[in-house]
Amino acid sequence: MIDKLIDRIIEMQNPTCVGLDTDFGYLPDYMRADMATFEGVAEEIIEFNMNIVDKVCDIVPAVKVQVAYYEQYGFEGLRAFDYTVNYAKGRGMFVIADCKRNDIGSTAKCYSTAYLGQTDINGKKISAFPADMLTVNGYLGTDGIAPFLEDIKAHDKGIFALVKTSNPSSGELQNLKLESGEFLYERMGKLVEGWGKDRIGKYGYSDVGAVVGATHPEEAERLRKQLKNTFFLIPGYGAQGGNAQMLKCCFDERGLGGIVNNSRGIICAYKKHEYSGMSYAEAARAACIDMQQDLVNTLGKIGR
Repeated sequence: MIDKLIDRIIEMQNPTCVGLDTDFGYLPDYMRADMATFEGVAEEIIEFNMNIVDKVCDIVPAVKVQVAYYEQYGFEGLRAFDYTVNYAKGRGMFVIADCKRNDIGSTAKCYSTAYLGQTDINGKKISAFPADMLTVNGYLGTDGIAPFLEDIKAHDKGIFALVKTSNPSSGELQNLKLESGEFLYERMGKLVEGWGKDRIGKYGYSDVGAVVGATHPEEAERLRKQLKNTFFLIPGYGAQGGNAQMLKCCFDERGLGGIVNNSRGIICAYKKHEYSGMSYAEAARAACIDMQQDLVNTLGKIGR
């Protein structure tokens, strides 16, 4: 799976992922007027997401769909999540389900089946939420990750495990020093690298990736040097304060090694002065082009 994603990144010269973290409050006023039901909210979110996907699918390789933004609207919100995942895949985009799932082994297997595998109903195999990749929480240890590893092998999928997250207080735990002298996030990174050692593709990267925030460049640089075969999902660009220079250290000398997520900076771009007068979908496309140019100007030609 990771080779397919990297192929598309090189083809488009764009290591960008659009985060469809679509809160109803992000929609234009006319789409929110007089709304009073979850069903109505779901329909408007679906329309919003579809229009953005249609506008960016020819220039952006992937979307990240954060399930929490959909769960808050109950069953109807999950219907919007499901529709968005399938619609983006139908438009040729790679889909990362941002769910940060994990638990003990048997429960982790159910999570993995839901997003990466197939559910067996009397011998019939059905995909519940057919994402290409899934974010997971590896801090429960190896037994909680094993079911995901089985499914990415069986179904040609990928995962991104939390290693160094972009939130300001991540260091309270992730930057604790162990007796070995390494930081906790470094130990997690080594586990991730080990989990993916049998899934390394032609570019030298594994289907088992890591979430490494752009807002912590010192830690990101350390991880890039240590994790030669681990592809990074990089949140924090834009609204969280990360920029292209801060995240340059996440990439190798070929301009490969990561994909940069931007959520509000894309889907709420229509609210910004520089995109005034554009529809939300037109503004999203313009913001994607600006982000792509910013990244390539910093990284150089990708895949060189």
